[in-house]
Amino acid sequence: MKKRVLFLFLFAFIYVFPAFSQEAKYIFYLIGDGMGLNQVNLTEIHRAELQQKNSTVPLVFTQFPHVGFASTHSQSNGVTDSGAGGTALAVGKKTKNGVIGMDSTGTVPHKSIAYAAKEKGKKVGIITTVSIDHATPASFYAHQPDRDMYYEIGKEIISSNFDFFGGSNFLKPETTFDKQPAPSLFPLFEKAGYKVLKGKEAYTQHPRKSDKIILMNTDGTATDALKYAIDQKPSDLKLADITAAAIQSLEQNNKNGFFLMVEGGKIDWACHANDAATTIQEVLDFNSAAELVYEFYKKHPKETLIVVTADHETGGLGIGNGSSTLKTKLLANQKLSHAELSNEIGNLRKNKANATWDDLKNLLSTHTGLYNQVKVNADDDKSLQGAYQRSFVDHQNETAKSLYASDDKIAALSIAILNRMGSIAWASNNHSAAYAPVYAIGAGAEQFNQKMDNTDIPKKIAIAAKLSLD
Repeated sequence: MKKRVLFLFLFAFIYVFPAFSQEAKYIFYLIGDGMGLNQVNLTEIHRAELQQKNSTVPLVFTQFPHVGFASTHSQSNGVTDSGAGGTALAVGKKTKNGVIGMDSTGTVPHKSIAYAAKEKGKKVGIITTVSIDHATPASFYAHQPDRDMYYEIGKEIISSNFDFFGGSNFLKPETTFDKQPAPSLFPLFEKAGYKVLKGKEAYTQHPRKSDKIILMNTDGTATDALKYAIDQKPSDLKLADITAAAIQSLEQNNKNGFFLMVEGGKIDWACHANDAATTIQEVLDFNSAAELVYEFYKKHPKETLIVVTADHETGGLGIGNGSSTLKTKLLANQKLSHAELSNEIGNLRKNKANATWDDLKNLLSTHTGLYNQVKVNADDDKSLQGAYQRSFVDHQNETAKSLYASDDKIAALSIAILNRMGSIAWASNNHSAAYAPVYAIGAGAEQFNQKMDNTDIPKKIAIAAKLSLD
C-alpha cells in the first residue's frame, strides 16, 4: 500500500512539474527597460483600437502560459535605477542605485547568471538597443561601483569572454571615468579575439558566424542608442536584426546551449520623455525580437526557457485620464519621436527665419496630427501660440529636459497635448515603484506563476538551467 501511494505521489509530481525533469539548455532573458504592465497594456489596447476593437490585441509574450509580477526596489531606495535594477535581475542580489554587479559598498563583485551559464560551457550573448556599456547590459558582464564608468565597464567585455555583444556602440571608448585619455577599446577587443562588426551588412558578409562578435551601428551614427523604432528606416539596425544575428552565432558549433539577454532599452527613454506614441513603437520593436525568440522556442520547446520582464517602470504611465472612453488611436497620428520632432522644429527655425505661426502649425499637423486629425482646444492653442511667440519671434531658447533628452519646448508641449487627447496620463518623468510584469514559457517556466522579487528571477532561471549563482 505504501509503495502504491509513493508511486502515485511521484507520478503526480512528475505530471504537475514536468519542467523539473528537463534542464533548460537554451535561455532567453528579455528585459524591457522601463516596461511596466501599463506600457504593455497600452500597446495591446492601441493595437485593438486601430482595428476598431474595444479589447486588446496581444503581444507574443503576453500569451505565454506562465505570468507573475515582481517588486523592484533597490537596497538604497524604494524606486530603483537601472544599475541596481539590472544588477538584481543579473545576479539575484540587491544593491544601491548606481552600482553595477557589486554589493552596495561597491567593493564586492557578484557573479551574474550570464557568468554562471558560461561556467557551464554555454555560449553567452548580451544585446541591447542602447550602448553596450549601459547599465542593464553592463550588469550581466561588469562589476563597477558607478554605472557611469563606461570605459571601465566596456573593458570588462574582454575578461568576460562572452561570445556575442550587440548594441549601438560604446559611450566612452577612449576616456576613463576620471576623464583621462585611454587606449581605444576597439583594438583591445580585436586583440582579445573579438570581431567588431558595424552594421547588418558587415555581419551578413562575415564568413565565421561562430566567432566572438561585437555587432554595432555603422560609422557616423549615434553612439548612445539605436534610432527609436518610430524613426527608423528599413536600412537602420534594429533590435530584431541583432537578435537574429545573436541566435545564429550562438547556435553554431554549440552542443551545450546558450544564454542570451535581450534588452529593449529605449522603452525607458521614451517614457522618460513622456512620449506615449514612441513608447508603443518601442514595445512593438521589443515584441519583434520576442517573436524571433519564440520561433526558436517552437523548434526546441523542451529545452528552451524564455523569461520576459522589466527592470522597473518609467513615468507612472496611466491609461485613461478621466473619461471612460479611451482614445489611444489618436496616438497613431504621431509620426516622429519627441527627439526627431524637436529636430524638425529646429530645422524650421534655422531654415526659415521668418517662419509664421501657420508654418509651425502645418509642421505640427504633419507630424503629430494636431489641428487636422486631432482637435486642439482654445487653452492648448493659446499655449502653443505662446511657445511659438517666445521661440520664433522673441528667440528664446526654451527646452524640456528629461533624463536622456533636452527637447524643444514646443515639441514637448505638442506631445503632451496629444497624449492627453489620447487618454494618457503620466505621473513623472522618472522611474516609479510599480511592479514589473514577468512572462515565461518553456523548461522551468512554471516557477514564475506568482508574486516575486526581482532578485528571485535569476535564481529561478538558475534552477531551470541547473546553474550555480553562488
